[in-house]
Amino acid sequence: MEDKRNIQIIEWEHLDKKKFYVFGVAMTMMIRVSVYPFTLIRTRLQVQKGKSLYHGTFDAFIKILRADGVTGLYRGFLVNTFTLISGQCYVTTYELTRKFVADYSQSNTVKSLVAGGSASLVAQSITVPIDVVSQHLMMQRKGEKMGRFQVRGNPEGQGVVAFGQTKDIIRQILRADGLRGFYRGYVASLLTYIPNSAVWWPFYHFYAEQLSSLCPKECPHIVFQAISGPLAAATASILTNPMDVIRTRVQVEGKNSIILTFRQLMAEEGPWGLMKGLSARIISATPSTIVIVVGYESLKKLSLRPELVDSRHCYQRFTDCYKCFYQLQPEMTQRIYDKFVTQLQTSIQEEISEIKAEGNLEAVLNALDAIVEESKDCKEPAWLYTENRRSWWPC
Repeated sequence: MEDKRNIQIIEWEHLDKKKFYVFGVAMTMMIRVSVYPFTLIRTRLQVQKGKSLYHGTFDAFIKILRADGVTGLYRGFLVNTFTLISGQCYVTTYELTRKFVADYSQSNTVKSLVAGGSASLVAQSITVPIDVVSQHLMMQRKGEKMGRFQVRGNPEGQGVVAFGQTKDIIRQILRADGLRGFYRGYVASLLTYIPNSAVWWPFYHFYAEQLSSLCPKECPHIVFQAISGPLAAATASILTNPMDVIRTRVQVEGKNSIILTFRQLMAEEGPWGLMKGLSARIISATPSTIVIVVGYESLKKLSLRPELVDSRHCYQRFTDCYKCFYQLQPEMTQRIYDKFVTQLQTSIQEEISEIKAEGNLEAVLNALDAIVEESKDCKEPAWLYTENRRSWWPC
């Protein structure tokens, strides 16, 4: 019989919110520092015509490094850090939506799909203006430009991109497009990131569940969660990359129509043009997703409310101690167990008598029937934290 383990999912109501946000900002910042160069490379690959400047991800990395140094890989980074706000809005919306959907469906796929799409909608409403500015800064090269605007304060593109250059880009966007210019490509962003997020979460849980049934029992959950994250990211990237290419061109080149941008791309570069920057996207997504998954799961564990941490640790200590004691003194352990069961049965009988006297026996029996029905497919021993019950219940 297949031994499929339940994957521990910590829900919103179990978190200490202060810890969650403090640790979350620190974790997100570390991730952005590590993957930003590949985000910049992906953007340039998607905007360039054919292979006029770069022949691939590695070629772009070497050329940018030689031309502009390490700082060239971090153009627009300071502006991009403001997306930390949208990141926290994303996780908050995701967790709250999961909690809301749980009242209507216990399907993890449904909860992940709805929560992921909703979280992306909220996050993109905050992120798009920041992305528009940071992408134009990414397009600044030594002595020339790749996008619509050229930073005037530093034509040679030397030095760290500072807020003076950011102001210059903002002024140029305002003069050219007005306030609407900061939401250029907003619809394209929604069509890219809502499906990406809605697809990522169900695939993440799907891959994690499949790996959990294949891995040995001794394998920690965090291992196959770390593997399933990049697999889900690669799947989502392949499915949504065509729209991501169109989104980038709309925002950087000032296009007004998604359909016309698509037609122009197909006419100039054919179907393969829709896959531009895919390798850079997957390369940047793989390490970041591993860090995000491991970090996010660890973050939620670190952010557990103290009483839940204590109860989980106390039970684990009890089971470890019981196993050792049984190996050393099996007969004595069996006598203790029998006595415990007898006392428990007596206590339950007394409790049932009190509930019956209060007239609440029918309601309690209905609640027990619901637990039995919910637990009939569970293959694990008693007292596991599982997704369906969202707390510690016996199987």
